[in-house]
Amino acid sequence: MACKKCPKKRWKDLSKGAKYAIVLAGCVQLGLQVAALRDLSQRTPAQVNGSKSTWLAASFINFAGPIAYFLRGRKKE
Repeated sequence: MACKKCPKKRWKDLSKGAKYAIVLAGCVQLGLQVAALRDLSQRTPAQVNGSKSTWLAASFINFAGPIAYFLRGRKKE
């Protein structure tokens, strides 16, 4: 719930630094997700800890999903 004393900021109200940080974070998130999805698609179910469909869904959780996949989802070869 938004604070009545804190009006919503619009994109045009943000500083250049804040805009840059948001775009950079979005690019990092997208890069992590693409990398996780690509890696997941190239692995067999035997090479993945747990269900591939579960990791597929988890990859859509911002930052945490793809990072968790790379740390816990892939079996060490």
